[in-house]
Amino acid sequence: MKTLDKKIDFAVVISVTKANPNGDPLNGNRPRQNYEGYGEISDVAIKRKIRNRLQDMGQSVFVQSEDRKDDGFRSLKDRAESDEKLAGMLKDNKASVDEFSIIACENWIDVRSFGQVFAFKNSKISVGVRGPVSVHTAMSIDPVNIVSTQITKSVNSVTGDKKGEDTMGMKHRVDFGVYLFKGSINTQLSEKTGFTYEDAEKIKQALVTLFENDTSSARPDGSMEVHNVYWWEHSSALGQYSSAKVHRSLQIKAKTDTPTAFDEDNYAVELHELEGLTPEVLHGQ
Repeated sequence: MKTLDKKIDFAVVISVTKANPNGDPLNGNRPRQNYEGYGEISDVAIKRKIRNRLQDMGQSVFVQSEDRKDDGFRSLKDRAESDEKLAGMLKDNKASVDEFSIIACENWIDVRSFGQVFAFKNSKISVGVRGPVSVHTAMSIDPVNIVSTQITKSVNSVTGDKKGEDTMGMKHRVDFGVYLFKGSINTQLSEKTGFTYEDAEKIKQALVTLFENDTSSARPDGSMEVHNVYWWEHSSALGQYSSAKVHRSLQIKAKTDTPTAFDEDNYAVELHELEGLTPEVLHGQ
């Protein structure tokens, strides 16, 4: 498998319909929103979904969510120590950090993609791996309207609960919004982690199918949709253009004050041509 030696930039257009794309735990789990009213989806949330999709592809993932563990390990430390060499190195304060990084990157695709910090209680060494795949926070094209609904439950959680049967709560959603997030894959860091063209193809496929197996009460099936993935592969390691210029070449603007769907009637999509660099455009499934 050939290590990635050509810079890649990408952009992903998604829509949200009556769902909470990324709740903020510090704000009552309301959908994330900046001070201007634009919706946000954190890069951490996006990487979580990418990791989940990589797991669905049968890839070994280091940072697994609690409800999707497929190897039985109860912590990151346990998972790291499942490799005998890494377990021994974590107990040796003279162990090679570089060798540790190489083994970890070989074992787990998310480590060689996004990087990882290996710092555990009672371990003799700590290791930081910088990954080549960077992902921006997703931002909505326009300010989003957040709807909050009061909810109740009609059964006691515990027999004899004095609070009564109806417990009030709140559920929040974005009625409709189109979000855009961008990212890049750096060749210098790819060389260090062993990130390959095959890995890049898996990341691309994960982006196209980002919301498969992601159903929840806050995000019902069909409420989150990937529309387009733009994938620019440069002709060199440094790239013909900066990532900022590549990302700016994609412009999306609403045609109406209250768009209700991502289509030609509601949005104008402009992809400005960059000489010698044409993106592959993939449509969500």
